[in-house]
Amino acid sequence: MPRTDWTDRFLAKVAKGDGCWTWKASVRANGYGQVRVGARVRSAHRVAYELAYGQIPPGLVIDHLCRNRRCVRPSHLDAVTQRTNVLRGVSLAAHRAAQTHCIHGHLFDAVNTYVASNGTRKCRACRAARSHARRRQREVSCVPA
Repeated sequence: MPRTDWTDRFLAKVAKGDGCWTWKASVRANGYGQVRVGARVRSAHRVAYELAYGQIPPGLVIDHLCRNRRCVRPSHLDAVTQRTNVLRGVSLAAHRAAQTHCIHGHLFDAVNTYVASNGTRKCRACRAARSHARRRQREVSCVPA
């Protein structure tokens, strides 16, 4: 994105600190800064990234490495896939993806893990234990072949 006359107006709305550069102007309900560029209203962090590094590659989003949605410091911004952005975050999806063991302590590895129809990881050892408990409860015996 070439530097134009509006860039001075953009930079005037930034409070530069030792860490984050905080957007001082208009902020959307979701916490991200916004700025009018010509006839369009754009996200301030995306404009800051483009001013520093050029156009955002297709299919990528801008991740705030500092987790501050109002930050427009280019060194705190990274162009990544949406999946990477979500997994770097603090959401439930990110938390679950980072888990290495099930709630009963079994390791999530290639042998002990399967993916359920809803896309979540499940523990084979726990499934086998539940199945075994149900069979015992019904008093159904498994007869060897």
